[in-house]
Amino acid sequence: QVQLVESGGGLVQAGGSLRLSCAASGNIFSVNTMNWYRQAPGKQREYVAGITSGGTTNYADSVKGRFTISRSPTKNTLYLQMNSLRPEDTAEYYCNAYKAGGVNYWGKGTLVTVSS
Repeated sequence: QVQLVESGGGLVQAGGSLRLSCAASGNIFSVNTMNWYRQAPGKQREYVAGITSGGTTNYADSVKGRFTISRSPTKNTLYLQMNSLRPEDTAEYYCNAYKAGGVNYWGKGTLVTVSS
């Protein structure tokens, strides 16, 4: 089992920055990839960014060049640095841990609101 707890969300003006954190505990050593997803009101959850156990990163086109995903050296904290925020980035942001075999773990989310 893996437990994930997000933090760092809040209200920010367009053009501003926020850094989200995800504290992971439990059997994190078997996690292949950790990801950030988001879900805006009335929309489906969408992929934002991911990082593999080897450190390879991947981003959705909508956030490329503005968001940076990283993890602590002990791999028990995942981060998402979000710069140049736009109103369309407003969403609940979720931390995800993916293990081989298709097992997914999710946090409860942290809300990011970007005002224009």
